[in-house]
Amino acid sequence: MSRCRDGRVRSRDEKRKSLYHGRRFPASVISCAVRWYFRFQLGLRDIEELLFERGVIVGYETIRRWCDKFGARFAHGVKATRRKPGTTWHLDEVFVTLRGEPYLLCRAVDQHGAELDILLQKRRDKAAAKRFFKRVLASCSEVPRKIVTDQLRSYAAAKAEIPALAHVKHVFVKASARINNRAENSHQPTRERERRMRGFRDPERTQAFLSSFGPIRQHFALKRHLLRASLYRKQIAAPFAAWRRFTEITQVPSVF
Repeated sequence: MSRCRDGRVRSRDEKRKSLYHGRRFPASVISCAVRWYFRFQLGLRDIEELLFERGVIVGYETIRRWCDKFGARFAHGVKATRRKPGTTWHLDEVFVTLRGEPYLLCRAVDQHGAELDILLQKRRDKAAAKRFFKRVLASCSEVPRKIVTDQLRSYAAAKAEIPALAHVKHVFVKASARINNRAENSHQPTRERERRMRGFRDPERTQAFLSSFGPIRQHFALKRHLLRASLYRKQIAAPFAAWRRFTEITQVPSVF
């Protein structure tokens, strides 16, 4: 505790700086721009145009810096508010090309299709699989009951060397049989965004972008085709309320 100039006791919450401390634009503009970038198939210049239409003059490079600074933090908030991960992990990998070089993008999802984690790696060996297993374990609160992968041998070798996963049931499926569709289908939004961005380039920036892109996109991606319009509006209100909470927006932004 400390005292203000007027003698009033200042609480810890008052001493903590705002998430947007030092920013010229209000929180509603920044959080909206970041949400648009990770939620929709929009480029930075598209968001610049949308904001200009609403009377906000900001350059696309500023929007890029907002996404770099706040994207990971907002994605962490999304993960903290989502439901408990499922007990079955589906792991799959897909090749992506960065400046002409092949990289392996490993992704883990649960049986509900929720993305647990992703990792961009250069190799496809036991060490790479072990690194990915440890990363997914660190992001999940509990060990799974079952792990589903393709027939890549490095998964089994890496799993055997991790004590927490050594006795977990491991199911191998053939990639050509499309049995592991839960994980394979999770690559589609990444492929669509890759085409929209005309390919990924830098490995570190790609890892940072995809780590924020998956959680934020899924936070708002309800199965709209299965819901009536009134029910959809009712269910989508909860993700927006959670978004306003961890982005520290005190009220619903009507106009900028």
